[in-house]
Amino acid sequence: MDVWAIDKATILLVDDDEDMREALVEGLELADYNVMAFSRAEQALEHITHEFYGVLVSDIRMPKMGGFDLMKAAFEIDSALPVVLITGHGDVPLAVEAMRAGAYDFKEKPFPVSGLVTVLQRGLEKRRLTLENRVLREELGKLSGLEERIVGKSPSMEALRNMITALSGTDADVLILGETGSGKEVVARALHEEGVRKDGPFVALNCGALPADIIESELFGHEKGAFTGASGQRIGKLEHAHGGTVFLDEIESMPLDLQVKLLRVFETRAIERLGSNKSIPLDLRFVAATKEDLEAASNEGRFRKDLFYRLNVITLAIPPLRERLEDIPVLFHYLTRGARARYRKEVPEISREFLSELMQRDWPGNVRELRNVADRFVLGLEGQVKPVSAGDGVSGAQSGTLSERVSAFERDIIAAELEKNEGKIKPTYEALSVSRKALYEKMKKYGLSKDEVGE
Repeated sequence: MDVWAIDKATILLVDDDEDMREALVEGLELADYNVMAFSRAEQALEHITHEFYGVLVSDIRMPKMGGFDLMKAAFEIDSALPVVLITGHGDVPLAVEAMRAGAYDFKEKPFPVSGLVTVLQRGLEKRRLTLENRVLREELGKLSGLEERIVGKSPSMEALRNMITALSGTDADVLILGETGSGKEVVARALHEEGVRKDGPFVALNCGALPADIIESELFGHEKGAFTGASGQRIGKLEHAHGGTVFLDEIESMPLDLQVKLLRVFETRAIERLGSNKSIPLDLRFVAATKEDLEAASNEGRFRKDLFYRLNVITLAIPPLRERLEDIPVLFHYLTRGARARYRKEVPEISREFLSELMQRDWPGNVRELRNVADRFVLGLEGQVKPVSAGDGVSGAQSGTLSERVSAFERDIIAAELEKNEGKIKPTYEALSVSRKALYEKMKKYGLSKDEVGE
């Protein structure tokens, strides 16, 4: 299901004044809204569901069930439903009380339909955002097994999961190809944990991170006295992985002389500790990973051809994130869920505009880079400035004159950009397309200091 494929919005309009009701229906329909109008609150309540895409607009003063009680009943069905209350002049204190109880906005009679349309536009955007986030959360909640490990709905990710499933019942060695940050270790762990060796150890080795002078000892182990400083026997990583899986990440970084010894282990499934002539048989599955073209590296003499041919039997290619942008919405939600658990902070609402902006990036760092963005988003360090809405409250940026609200909104934008740029002035005024002098003047006007958000 496309998370953005939401039906046309509907406005539920409730007013016992027939003339007022008909005038509003006519005005809203001219503004291209689908309107369902009712004279009694109970009638509208029947159309409110958890999946309803629209806004409830209700008069406050009505017989039997008034707008305030209708709002409370609607919130029992869905507390995130935008509700706009229509009030007479004397009902303003009641309307303010209703907003404190969760109403999105209120309109005081008489008012132009255009003013209501403006409120509805914001309310519908808020509602659409809520529903889209719910759909994504529900999709994540349905994931299990391999789909929860390898997240994505694109054909390339479906094919990758199918390959992993096909290999899970075998002991075949596998070579994983993927750019930096694409999730090569995630795929390797999936091969292990979905396979027959899941109860055995999974030993991950980054061949590019091990110092050349100890990598052989790390892999094969050593006997006491095998070299200076070998004060006792050491079990190597390969021997420790007996019965399980060895993941050799960045295998292109392994020294050529060690590649010879590794090739022998691939072929014999046995090792000899340094300082020993005893062959130790091992039950292992090898999963190697690389971000390089190993064939080109072998042609250039940087990688052994015989090891390349031994590895290049079964290959899994992980598509870069820029080639599966349709996966970003559900993947970003998945990553923010992990960030929420790590930082114990609630996830802010993720707007369509922000997701669209994420889908326009190139992502050279792939999923790892997206995860960093998700972490910053949950920590409140990245994302769009929340638009000012009269339904968000009755003080600060949401109250006062139009000029005061615009000023508050402008201050929020500048503060957010300063925070995003860690207090740096140049990238801030460039991003906002203003001069340095203009930025300083506005910072002074709004009492903003770069020292408050970092240097």
